[in-house]
Amino acid sequence: MAKRTTYWWNKWTAGAIVILLLVLTPIFTILFKLFDKPGEHWRHISSTLLPSYFINSFLLLFGVGVVTFVIGVSMAWLVSVYNFPGRKYFEWLLILPLAFPSYMMGYSYVGILEYTGPIQAFLRNNFDIKFKGPIVDIMNMPGAIFILSISLFPYVYVICRASFMRQSSAMQEAAFLLGSNRMQMFTKIALPMARPAVAGGIALVGMEVLNDYGTVKYFGVDTFTSGIFRAWFSFGDINTAIYLSAILTVIVLILIWLENFQRGSRNWNSGNADTKPAIRIWPKHKSTRWLYTALCMIVLLISFIFPLSQLFYWVSLTWRNVVDSEFGILIFRSFSLAIGSALAIAVISIFLLYTIRLSPLWWTKHIARTASLGYAIPGAVIAVGVMIPMMGLDRKINWLLSDNVGMILSGTLFILVVAYIVRFMAVGYNAIDAGFQKTGASVNEVARSLGASSSRTLWKIDLPLIKYSIAGAVLLAFVDILKELPLTLILRPFNFHTLATKAFDMATNEMIAESANASLVVVLTGVIPIIVLNNMISRKE
Repeated sequence: MAKRTTYWWNKWTAGAIVILLLVLTPIFTILFKLFDKPGEHWRHISSTLLPSYFINSFLLLFGVGVVTFVIGVSMAWLVSVYNFPGRKYFEWLLILPLAFPSYMMGYSYVGILEYTGPIQAFLRNNFDIKFKGPIVDIMNMPGAIFILSISLFPYVYVICRASFMRQSSAMQEAAFLLGSNRMQMFTKIALPMARPAVAGGIALVGMEVLNDYGTVKYFGVDTFTSGIFRAWFSFGDINTAIYLSAILTVIVLILIWLENFQRGSRNWNSGNADTKPAIRIWPKHKSTRWLYTALCMIVLLISFIFPLSQLFYWVSLTWRNVVDSEFGILIFRSFSLAIGSALAIAVISIFLLYTIRLSPLWWTKHIARTASLGYAIPGAVIAVGVMIPMMGLDRKINWLLSDNVGMILSGTLFILVVAYIVRFMAVGYNAIDAGFQKTGASVNEVARSLGASSSRTLWKIDLPLIKYSIAGAVLLAFVDILKELPLTLILRPFNFHTLATKAFDMATNEMIAESANASLVVVLTGVIPIIVLNNMISRKE
């Protein structure tokens, strides 16, 4: 028995190392390219465009970070500490903007504010008020900050809400006894205690900002991601694109390090496991209660209801010309690709996590967690990092076959699925890891002591116990893949579209109203995991 157990441990560990190497190869490929010479257009880009890439990327990071901090923390504090009309609905409604890809949010707001939009039409028809152009010009840096902020603030909101809810009611009582009011308790106790949550949420927002391509491209803001596309597709200089990707990767790694560094070794716990959570209170004045309701409603209207209504309006005008058999095929292809990739992510995550459970080697835990690093790397960088080794493999295959068979790997959906796995491994890994932690390791030990092999124990015992976690992982990964734009634009086969790329192509070709049909499918699909996520948080609370 001991021999067979050791054999399986070695086999699982060896498989995990192979998977890890495959997942990390794109990241290391990009980093190693920093030591190579850049392409022929690098001198031009470094002297004329690179400063604007740095400045615009920094301004976006800073602006979106500040706005998402203000909105996310304030909304989390209101729904966690106060009772007011509609609070239990706003708890989950304020998460819905996550279902809206930022570039689709941008298209909607341009349509809302333009001359033919609903606001100007209403003012012209009812008050004879006319504007020469859009009411507010958002096709600039402030507009990009606004769009990215209202679509990404739920990252900060969700994490801070959970942190505020876990804080002890004893701290509240002690603060009040010492003469503090609610605002003082928030600024001096609650917010400092939630510092790791705030930093983690803003770090996630920053990574999404650096990953964004659709919004900055449409709004004419030059960032590193748009620079990678320009170097590759406009200049045809893949080496310069790789060099820009390497610089962007270093920036992201620095952000990750800063987020971990700010935590240090300090303890941010509010108490032991038996500590009672904070208690919500009703504001004394009814006007204050309705003010909190109005604030939440304004945020919800701006970040979700207004842009969604614009999509529905456009769809009502154009669906007869867009929704046909080809549109049905587009949905089928997009869903099939996303589901297949999500299932692959779930299978690999299960393999890695089960390796941790079986292996007595301490470093397997760190190796498996490293596999989820790709989520922090922008999609355009992952695409470049995957393309390079795949093109090398294609050349090797052509050399071995002594025949020019073309691009076997780099020109197919296979490379796209590999890139999705690298990019979204963390989504499936974290969800399934939560399921494994709930079941504990004692079940495995009992089964194996009765003679069951590791694989049989996994199939018959562990998988049935974590089936809901697996379903959640597949669902979350599916929606993230469905929304992914920059990675898909670079790696998709010729003339192959997903819902995201189709919406982007139509919008950039001045067919914004027609693009709403694909956008609406993506947004409504994204609402499903938001509801699931809210239920998970509510059960924990």
